[in-house]
Amino acid sequence: MNYVLKYQLLRFRCALILSAEKRSRWLKKHKYFYSMGENVHFQPRILPADPKFIKLHNNISIASNVSFITHDIIHKVFNNHDSNAEYKSHLGCIEIMDNVFIGTGVIINANCRIGPNAIVAAGSIVTKDVPPGKIVGGIPARVIGNYEDLKERRKKESSEITDIDRLKRVDSEWVKFYEQRKKDDQ
Repeated sequence: MNYVLKYQLLRFRCALILSAEKRSRWLKKHKYFYSMGENVHFQPRILPADPKFIKLHNNISIASNVSFITHDIIHKVFNNHDSNAEYKSHLGCIEIMDNVFIGTGVIINANCRIGPNAIVAAGSIVTKDVPPGKIVGGIPARVIGNYEDLKERRKKESSEITDIDRLKRVDSEWVKFYEQRKKDDQ
């Protein structure tokens, strides 16, 4: 079967899987990416066009609407503009190391590695490697925090939560929300 057709069919099939857990298992079973480690939570329903340029290590959570840019198509413009040369597609790899969270709407460009124990904030555009142990955010993404610091804050916060039912936590979360704003206004 034609390579392009095969991947288009895989992409279509995968988009029909509603559960991120089932989608992740399906992607691993079908060896969609160059490699995919253990405990990878893949939320996006739209799959990257060139998955063999993407390597996912272990314990990774990728939120919805994350884009992996492994190539560009500027060569089409150059070829129409300059008939004296033949320009090829620019390709590049993306590697996501262990213990990484990638927020909603992130764009990761070619030739970028997201180091271990890292977080990419929602809406960021990654244009260069993310250092190990850092939180990055913005356009372009830059270091805005430390993974271990956030982990410790969340550990403390989790120990203070008495009710794990999300619906039962609604009122208490709104109280905390307004209390924080009162502190900020003072």
